[in-house]
Amino acid sequence: MTFTLWLSLAAVCTLGAMSPGPSLALVIRNTVQGGMSRGVATAVGHGIGIALYALLVAMGLGLVITQTPALFEAIRYAGAAFLLYLAWQAIKPKPAPSPENGQPEADPYRRYQGFVGGFLVAFLNPKIAIFFLALFSQFVQEGAPWADKLIMMATAGGIDALWYALVALGVARTPLMGWLKTNTHWLDRATALVLTVLAIRVVI
Repeated sequence: MTFTLWLSLAAVCTLGAMSPGPSLALVIRNTVQGGMSRGVATAVGHGIGIALYALLVAMGLGLVITQTPALFEAIRYAGAAFLLYLAWQAIKPKPAPSPENGQPEADPYRRYQGFVGGFLVAFLNPKIAIFFLALFSQFVQEGAPWADKLIMMATAGGIDALWYALVALGVARTPLMGWLKTNTHWLDRATALVLTVLAIRVVI
């Protein structure tokens, strides 16, 4: 793959990563609730999910997902159910914080939750496979070497993880963090609304 071709791929992947959606809402909420480390863990999990789809499509397995209606529908409805679960998690009553709970930044389980949530939001969205099928058709030739496929996987996943890590950093290290913490109840309601609307769009 030439450098010029890679730049074109990177530009499209960057625009795709920056598109607002459930991933952005999840990263922002996890950063506010669990600190920058949880937000970055969410970003890394999401990037790995994106990289996995990119590799499957580059290997030709993406067609199996998009051309197998039962598999595609199963992933699609699982994705919608997970978005609704996240919406419920956002608005359900939360226990009052206590000294025994420790600091969010120091809680490995919170980071693990963020990582898994980010990964599942990406992995349970089969429309990502459709996106990469359309995108990679411009870059992947039949019989393309493994090096090119791995470059595309690393580019898609790396750019995605980097973008959302920057979002987490921007939220955690700016005055926006204080404002969001003060208005957590509104953030939770807005997140739940966005995730619910997106879940409905997934199944319609």
